Amino acid sequence: MVTTRLFLTGIAVQGRHGAYPGEKDEPPDFVVDLDVEVEVGADSLASTADYRALIRTAREAVERGSFDLLESLAHAVANALLEDEGVVRASAMVHKPGAARSNEVQGVAAAATAERST
Repeated sequence: MVTTRLFLTGIAVQGRHGAYPGEKDEPPDFVVDLDVEVEVGADSLASTADYRALIRTAREAVERGSFDLLESLAHAVANALLEDEGVVRASAMVHKPGAARSNEVQGVAAAATAERST
């Protein structure tokens, strides 16, 4: 099997996630970066994962449901990406810009990797 890694970065989305009062009332901003390993057939669009579908899947994973932990949200995004039959492994890094600002740091993020079992 030949695989290729796709990197999709800066996916902006809002979702109702957070452990502190008020965080789920008004959806905060999140930014998702993806590292997706896909099987590649021939040199054609039909033989690889559709970038648009992967981006849409990541956004939908953040928009639905609600988690207290950023770590749980990253796992949900990575697992959702595995639903695409061409995806072998998916890593999602979820950034929460508001948490970074409130803690006076440049970034707060969690990353998770999900892999298709053989």
